[in-house]
Amino acid sequence: MRDLFLLDPDLVFLNHGSFGACPREVWEAQQRWQLEMERNPVLFLGRRSAELLAQARAALGRTLGARGDDLVFVPNATTGVNIVARSWPLQPGDEVLTTDLEYGACDATWQRLCEQAGALYRKVQIPLPYERERVAERLMAAVTPRTRLIYLSHLTSTTALILPVAEVCAAARARGIATLVDGAHAPGQIELDLDAIGADFYVGNCHKWLCAPKGAGFLHARAERQPMLHAPITSWGYAEGTGGHSGFDAYLGRSLFERRMQWQGTRDLAAWLAVPAAIDFQARHDWPAVRTRCHALARDALAALTERFGLAPIARDDDWAQMVAIPVPPQDPQALRQRLYDDSGIEVPVTSHGGRVFVRVSVQGYTSSAEVQRLLNAPALAG
Repeated sequence: MRDLFLLDPDLVFLNHGSFGACPREVWEAQQRWQLEMERNPVLFLGRRSAELLAQARAALGRTLGARGDDLVFVPNATTGVNIVARSWPLQPGDEVLTTDLEYGACDATWQRLCEQAGALYRKVQIPLPYERERVAERLMAAVTPRTRLIYLSHLTSTTALILPVAEVCAAARARGIATLVDGAHAPGQIELDLDAIGADFYVGNCHKWLCAPKGAGFLHARAERQPMLHAPITSWGYAEGTGGHSGFDAYLGRSLFERRMQWQGTRDLAAWLAVPAAIDFQARHDWPAVRTRCHALARDALAALTERFGLAPIARDDDWAQMVAIPVPPQDPQALRQRLYDDSGIEVPVTSHGGRVFVRVSVQGYTSSAEVQRLLNAPALAG
């Protein structure tokens, strides 16, 4: 399958989790949309784009277990988190509850906004080794009368753990607390049913494990929550009509949610419109079977390195999917990452959490057993 992607053939790429990798045919679909736009930009952007985007959202919704009308495209999950965080009516003394496993950029978002509002961003420790069945219990035990929202990842970034988001969302809803799930790593890596998860807000990336082009993410909001959300850019969603312009019907949208979120100045829509091509690519290549094979390869790497270093895995086999955080002896993470790249031609992140160091291995459909073996044979991991 490696030949279906655009990756450097000399590179061992075990870092799909950071930015993803796009199949050639999906990248070509993006380019076709760009060419179509340039043939008549006014027709494409001003009149056709609303329906084209609606069709793409409908296709994505079918994959995610959600209505297309409850989705809008955003450039990435971090943008989606920011939309929700900046729209949320934080008051002095309010609390936003989270875990100590969250993505740093989004931690920074909530920390800054809480500081500005006089609110508290409070982290609940999730100990390692990981016990998934205790996560909801730990979070709900930390709830106070001032807790307004719980923010957590579906799959964590530094530790690659699957959090029990449906259980947390149900418990929070029973207490009248809103939930925002950061699913940056989830679409394409695990099966999703957003309606069943029940989060008030769910954000995700399509450019990672769904293999769509860079710049394709989404924000999902329950229907009753959509009116409170404000776009990061004030544009046509806040104007009356089309401001005297004719032929720009697409700017009106079919709902306030779509109108506000989808129209934020002239943008290249091609990455979003290519999402159905990515979905089709995975369907034609039996992606459930691909995921199973990838998990097995990652499990082999985990078993080999933990045995070599005499370290225990941080989680059970069903607590992670195609991306696994493999513990290694304490050392400088940046130096190890650089050595793996310079000496062995391996692109793989080295992360840290709670004073522990991990090689976070991503195994995707294009990854071969020989490439995993190159990691195991790397001098930097000789033990």
